[in-house]
Amino acid sequence: MLKKILTPVHRFILIVTLFLMVTGNHAFFSKLLQSYPITSENLFFLISITAFFTLATALLLNLICYGRFTSWMLALITLLASLAAYFMDSYGVVIDSTMLANVAQTNTKEATELLTVRLVWRLIVFGILPAYLILKYCPPAQSIRAELVSKVVLSFILILLMVAVAAPLTSTYASFIRQHKTVRLYSNPSYFCYSLVKYLSKTVKAPLNQALINIAADAKHIDDHQKNELLILVVGEAARADHFSLNGYERETNPELKKLDVISLPNVTSCGTSTAVSVPCMFSGLGRKSFDHSESMNYENVLDVLSPKVDILWRDNNSDSKGVAARIAFEDFRTPALNPVCDIECRDIGMLSGLDQHIEQRKGKDVLIVLHQMGNHGPAYYKRYPANFEKFTPACKSDDLGKCSDEQIRNAYDNAILYTDYFLSEVIGLLKRHNDTFEVAMLYVSDHGESLGEYGVYLHGAPYQIAPKAQTSIPAIIWMGSNFDYSHEQLRPYINLSFSQDDLFCALLTTFEVESNACVAWRPALKQNRNHL
Repeated sequence: MLKKILTPVHRFILIVTLFLMVTGNHAFFSKLLQSYPITSENLFFLISITAFFTLATALLLNLICYGRFTSWMLALITLLASLAAYFMDSYGVVIDSTMLANVAQTNTKEATELLTVRLVWRLIVFGILPAYLILKYCPPAQSIRAELVSKVVLSFILILLMVAVAAPLTSTYASFIRQHKTVRLYSNPSYFCYSLVKYLSKTVKAPLNQALINIAADAKHIDDHQKNELLILVVGEAARADHFSLNGYERETNPELKKLDVISLPNVTSCGTSTAVSVPCMFSGLGRKSFDHSESMNYENVLDVLSPKVDILWRDNNSDSKGVAARIAFEDFRTPALNPVCDIECRDIGMLSGLDQHIEQRKGKDVLIVLHQMGNHGPAYYKRYPANFEKFTPACKSDDLGKCSDEQIRNAYDNAILYTDYFLSEVIGLLKRHNDTFEVAMLYVSDHGESLGEYGVYLHGAPYQIAPKAQTSIPAIIWMGSNFDYSHEQLRPYINLSFSQDDLFCALLTTFEVESNACVAWRPALKQNRNHL
C-alpha cells in the first residue's frame, strides 16, 4: 500500500538520502565514534542516532524538493555535499555560515591553493557522476495532487520513525545534545543546508541605515605635543601565539625581533577564527560578543573616527581589507604593479617600498599606516617565504596537506613565522629612520590563529564556540621609539594581562590622543602616557 501512495520520485529521494549518508558523512561518524565508541553499551544508541540522522536527512530533502525541480535540487545538493565532505574529512572544518562567508570572499589565488587532485577525484566520483545519474534517472513528477499526498505521507512517516527511534533513548539523546553539540555540526548535508540559508538571509538583508552610525561622535583630538605620531599597524595572517619564540616556543622563530626592544603580549585572543570576521571586528569597536558582520557595515570603524585628524594608508598583500579601508587610501600589493618584490608570489616586504617617501611627505601630520600581510596563509605555507628562510626541514611542499606529515606541515608553518619575524624587524628599522621627526611605534597583531593537525583539525574558521585555542590565541607585538608617548617600563607591568582584539579600537584612539566616551572605561592605567603623568 505504501508503494502505491509514495510516488516514484519520493522513493528516489530515499535512495539519494542513503547515498549521501554513506558517502558524505565520514567526518560525522568519526566524531560520533570518538564520543561514543563501539561497545555493547553504546551500540543501541549508535544504531538509533544513525537512523535518526538518516531519517532527518530524508525529511529535509523531501521538504525542499518540488515537482520538476526535484532532480536539479538533488543533483545540486549531491555536488555540494561532496565538496563539504572533502573539506570536513581533510581539514576537520565545519561548514557553517562563517565558513560560507569565507568561501564567498576567497579570491582565485586562494581557491587555486585549495584545488588538489584528491578534491577533483572526490568531486567527480561522489559529486559530478552521481549528479549526472540523478538528472538522468530521477523519475518525472506526477500530478500536483499525487505529489502533494506523497510528500505529506512521507513526511508523516519520517517524523513518526524519528520519534520511534529516539523515544527509547531520550536520556541518552539529552546527554548527546548537551555534551556533544559539535558532532551534529558535521552532519551532511543537513547542517551545511542550514548554514547556507543562514548565510543567504544575512547577505540579502538590506542595510538598516543609509548613513553610517558614528560610534564615537564625541571624539576629540587632545594632542599638544610638538611631534606627531607615526604608527605602523601590521595585521598578520593565521599566526598563532604559541609558535613565537618570544612567547616561549622551543624553536627559534623570532631571531630578529629578540635583538630588538619589543614587548610581546602572550595572552591575546582574536575576535573570530577567519579573516572575514576578525579584521572588520577588530576595527569596529563593537566587540566580539556584539559583532555581526552585516550589522557592522552600518557603523563607522576606528579608521573612520581617526581619519579627520590622522593621515591613514592601508597597504594590502592579502585578500583585501574586508571593507575596513573602504573610505581611506588603499593600495593593493598583491601584484607586481605596486609590489617590487615578487617571485612565486608577491612578498610582504614589498609593502615597505616607498614608505620612507610617503612618511617624509607627511611631516606635521599624525600618520597611521596599516600593512595587511599574507603572513601564514594556508594551506600552502611553503609559498609564504623565500627559499633562504627554509630553516626547518623537511617542509611540506604541497598545497594538499594530506600528502604531508604533521611535522612537515609544522616546519613549513614555522618557516613562514621566520619570514614574518624578518618583515617586522624591517618595519622597525624603517620607523627608526623617522624617530627624530615623529613619535614612532609599531603594533603587530594577527587576525586569527591556525590549527596544524591537533585533534585532526587543520587551517582555521572553526565556529568560535568550539574553536581550539590554536585558532583564537594570537601573537601581538609592540615596539616604541624613544620619543613615543609610552615607555617600555610603563607597559611591561601589563604584559601578562589578558587582551583581545576588542582592545584595538581604544588602543588606536589612545595612541593618537583622541578622547571619546566610547573608551572611558578602557584600561585607565594604559591611558596615562608618560607625557601626561
